[in-house]
Amino acid sequence: MTILSQIKKNTKTYTDEHQAFRGLLGGIGTGNISLDGAGRMCDFEIMNQPNKNQKIPSTFFAMWSQFEGEDGKAVILEAKPRGISNKALGHPSGELLGLPRMDDSSVETKYPFYLYKFKKDGLPLAVELEAYTPFIPLNSKDSGMPTFSMKYTVTNQSDKVAKVAISETFYNFTGYKEYDGNEKLSVDGIRFNKGFEEDGLTGILLGTDVSKEALNYGTMTIATANTNVSMKPYWDDGVWWDGAEEFWRDFSSDGILNPDIDKNRSKLLVGDNEQFARSVASLSAMETIAPGETKEYTFYISWHFPNRLGWWPDGWAVATSAKPPTKVLQNFYSVQWKDAKDVLMYFHNNRERLHQDSSSFASALYGSTIGADVVESLVSSITVLRSNTCFRIADGKFFGWEGCGDTEGSCKGTCTHVWNYAQTMAFLFPELEISARRIEYLHETNDEGKMNFRTQSLLDDKPWDMFPAADGQLGCILRTYREWKLTGDDDFLKEVWNKLCLTLEYALKTWDLDGDFVLDARQHNTYDIEFYGVSSLTNVLLYAALKAAAQMARYLGEEDKAKAWEEGAKIGSAKMDKELWNGEYYKQSITPELLAEHRYQYGDGCLADQILGQGLGQIYGLGYVLPQEHVKKINRSIYRYNYREDMDGHESVQRGFAYPDEGGLTLCSWPHGGRPAQPFVYSDEVWTGIEYQMATQLIYQGDIDEAMNIVKSIRHRYNGERRSPYNEIECGNHYARSMAAWGMLVAISGYTFDLPNDKIGFNPVVSADDFKCFYSNGKSWGTYEQEKQADGTLIRKIKPLYGSLDGIKVNDGECEIIE
Repeated sequence: MTILSQIKKNTKTYTDEHQAFRGLLGGIGTGNISLDGAGRMCDFEIMNQPNKNQKIPSTFFAMWSQFEGEDGKAVILEAKPRGISNKALGHPSGELLGLPRMDDSSVETKYPFYLYKFKKDGLPLAVELEAYTPFIPLNSKDSGMPTFSMKYTVTNQSDKVAKVAISETFYNFTGYKEYDGNEKLSVDGIRFNKGFEEDGLTGILLGTDVSKEALNYGTMTIATANTNVSMKPYWDDGVWWDGAEEFWRDFSSDGILNPDIDKNRSKLLVGDNEQFARSVASLSAMETIAPGETKEYTFYISWHFPNRLGWWPDGWAVATSAKPPTKVLQNFYSVQWKDAKDVLMYFHNNRERLHQDSSSFASALYGSTIGADVVESLVSSITVLRSNTCFRIADGKFFGWEGCGDTEGSCKGTCTHVWNYAQTMAFLFPELEISARRIEYLHETNDEGKMNFRTQSLLDDKPWDMFPAADGQLGCILRTYREWKLTGDDDFLKEVWNKLCLTLEYALKTWDLDGDFVLDARQHNTYDIEFYGVSSLTNVLLYAALKAAAQMARYLGEEDKAKAWEEGAKIGSAKMDKELWNGEYYKQSITPELLAEHRYQYGDGCLADQILGQGLGQIYGLGYVLPQEHVKKINRSIYRYNYREDMDGHESVQRGFAYPDEGGLTLCSWPHGGRPAQPFVYSDEVWTGIEYQMATQLIYQGDIDEAMNIVKSIRHRYNGERRSPYNEIECGNHYARSMAAWGMLVAISGYTFDLPNDKIGFNPVVSADDFKCFYSNGKSWGTYEQEKQADGTLIRKIKPLYGSLDGIKVNDGECEIIE
């Protein structure tokens, strides 16, 4: 199979009938604007907080065309609207529902590119769109740009010469306060739209005169790289829908915009009983296209809203009337670029390099032989990084929510027990994970070794006042090991080492009541409750953490610690295994008295992430911390008892993440009875983050079909019809735990990484005859492939596409490095 056909095989195609489809455009920590399946801009989330389902009026692309000897026609460059219409006053004029549109559209994702095709009966033009924001692993600055491009390609399929103009229209909502979704968009200050021409671009800078310290201060731009350009910096400001009427009559007459309109903005003050001032701006680019010829129209949108609150109110804070944060911070991108125009010029002036590096990534990922469903899951996990779930402040420090509500955050603090599962950012941008580790150890861990599981101190000037999370604190040790192994950054390891040792000793003193290396005290965990007695979830994390800490200690020359921790892992693992093993899986060991006293336990249940630490250990190269034969049985038992091809018949009073006709893996089951009257909260739910870590473990054990069944169910649930393929939800949109998906790529490829010792390796668990995949670490990324020759010889090749493998041995030197 050729690389092009393999890429095509792995791409997914959606249409305007997939009404839940949302393709995010924007960088890491910048917020985003999305495109739906019709090619319509929606979900304007660029003001430093979520804004799901928010539309901005009068913001769209349109096309005018005239064939030789015929009248011109104009259409909105979106597919016709579909779905339920239930607005009591009709659709607001800002949606321009009554204007002609294309008949249908389709979109193929080759992340970070969204590739649209539009069709209209009777219009002999092939119209395509490539929309993207640069995405380049290991380059967080260029992957964190508040901008995107919209490149339309128009091919004349007629036998007549055609004039074709495409216009870009955008509402200046700088100074934004709120939009009621109808006609009222409220802003602070007086807005301005200033045209400019610079370095081959023609554009309009959109801004406001509010204070530069205000939270809603910012700038935006719209621009085009085409040369035959006209503009209308301001639409007509008459009352009712005068501006839209004047624009459409102007544009549809000849595709050329007339800037000379009545400017009565000073008379239209914002007020309860007066028409608000509209500040809509438009550009139009004209090309003449001969029969059979193709022309391109390149447009840009950029934004720059520098001021943000730290942990702005989340859903919990709103519900409990907690005091909202007041500390104003600067976005990282705002110190890289001074305003939206500066962003735009950087993007445009570096466009060839940015496009090439982004294309190299896309080709490497989609050229893999790991299956379209797995690739789509990896892509979905990437979009978490570019949603409002993640952000960076001026000095580059990284923070993440658990997820995002529709308009608020969901659970602040780069929560250690949720981010335990996440793998995507570590493999693509390890510097950002290292930032999170530094914050956890150097700012959120006290001198006794207690780690706050939500990082609040730096942003809210006070620590999270709660007992620590056992699973999160132990998981941070494993993630430190991962970051060190991925980068070979000894300075980072030495910087956090003393605090890491304290957290491990704290865990042993606090959660192990009798000193036998089996945790049996109250253990707060990712289910927002405490497990009592002995649970394998926290204990297996302990044994993996002990093994990882021992290896780091030995590397640093602390042999006594290494031996003690290795011995502790062996002793504890053996004792826990004996106490909890029921022949199929690990149950919870809890006395009847504790079970009667404490709700929210699971007892004899089969917990889906009961050996999470083992799965993480395998991804990170630690091998087995449990008996291998038990690991295989446990994974098969979880699949057998917790996975359902459809949820019909599954009973749950908890939150619903799957419909009855959809499949999924529940968090717990009680195949042999013994379900507590009030089991741990969330036990009957379906979370993609848990499903992905389970699929990863199945892959490691060789149960590939079972793992792919789980992934297939996820992709069916998130297929664009009921849910967006790029928004996997749990407690919020774009939930961080879903980034567990990247573990599947590591497992399938058998990827091992040991950058401190300059070694990486591959041992695919699927067909070795013809295998190719994307790889990444802290020093390079690219493609690995192997092919079996007719004589049985296995040819291995690795090609770095970014960074370098200088000094790195691949498969002990048996793999050819192609520079």
